[in-house]
Amino acid sequence: MSALSLPRHGLLVLWLALAVLTGCRSSHNLDAKLSNPEILYERARHNLDSQDYDNAIKLYEALAARFPFSEQARQSRLDLIYAYYRNRETESALDAADQFIRENPTHPRIDYAWYIKGLVEFERTPNALERFFRVNLSERPPQTALKAFNAFRTVVERFPKSEYAHDARRRMIYLRNRLADYDVYVARYYLKRGAYVAAARRARQTIEQYDGAPAVQEALEILIAAYDRLDLGPLAAQTREVYQANFHDQPPPGRETRRHWYWPW
Repeated sequence: MSALSLPRHGLLVLWLALAVLTGCRSSHNLDAKLSNPEILYERARHNLDSQDYDNAIKLYEALAARFPFSEQARQSRLDLIYAYYRNRETESALDAADQFIRENPTHPRIDYAWYIKGLVEFERTPNALERFFRVNLSERPPQTALKAFNAFRTVVERFPKSEYAHDARRRMIYLRNRLADYDVYVARYYLKRGAYVAAARRARQTIEQYDGAPAVQEALEILIAAYDRLDLGPLAAQTREVYQANFHDQPPPGRETRRHWYWPW
């Protein structure tokens, strides 16, 4: 009996049987791909290169879960850090980077994990609205800036020949200046309110930690003002000499000048 002469319900049964067989074959092919770490990694990498970060993350996570000790799984952990970063999954990226650094301290590409960790923290601030409204970042506590600075410093100091060291150093300069600006903002705040010891301590911290930052000049001025108000003449005179040596084209502030600048009374 041909298929054309089958009753309608017979054709339906035949169609369902063929569909089941096709589905089983597709499922078998999918399982075969998922059971091979090389194929799984290639698919994940293809998605990553295509900027399909959601699917790349799913495949990388599956690879790490199913074949945790394979060479592809180790490489996938690095790729996964980047995929999280590009997919704006900040906490996942940081967790993945920390885990990789902790579990692979001698890995030849550990500098990459530190670099991505720095990028994640670096790009957390300022956000788009802050850039649009030109928020004064020197008045914001820079916790993420400090974390980014430390991550980039690890790349520069521990891996000076890394391909990421040059960019990390450039970003460190920007972050150093921002951190110094915030310290000077705090020192200025203390000085205006008569907390001269706290102002001197914060200004001295800025000078010692962020040498070369533009804010160091104002930090020296605040330090001189604080020492004068505390009647610490020798320290004030010594700081004026440092100021003159570094900013010889500008005379160090005198006591009356500083009083006029910082105290309107």
